[in-house]
Amino acid sequence: MDSDILERVNELVKKSYYTFDRFEVDATFALLYHEKPLNPNELAKFIRLSDHLLQIDANHYFIIFSFTSQKNAYKASQNILYKLDTHFNDHSSLIAMDILNPTKSPPSVLNRLKQIMTEIHKNNFVRIETEDILDR
Repeated sequence: MDSDILERVNELVKKSYYTFDRFEVDATFALLYHEKPLNPNELAKFIRLSDHLLQIDANHYFIIFSFTSQKNAYKASQNILYKLDTHFNDHSSLIAMDILNPTKSPPSVLNRLKQIMTEIHKNNFVRIETEDILDR
């Protein structure tokens, strides 16, 4: 992974931690996978204006659901999947989610999301998964 991208992810995670510590505002981190590469500008049409989107590689996109609890981020993820499914007429998108936890280092956030995504790929019936899968 490009060091500039990793640095940007770390910066966004630290900002989310600061906002949480200072104002007690929730956020949820997510990693979106799509089988075919997407243009980030095209993908941004399906993401809420208050959220942050960063392309990690050709098939993965880091999302911060700002001001959003995990329950509401799950609903937003379902909405994103529905819109992508409809737009591309396929079901190749997957989303891994992890709640904001300031005790975790910013690099570990992305690593946890990648671990969750690995678990999702093992199960053909699940398209959205939370960090709870890592505890099983």
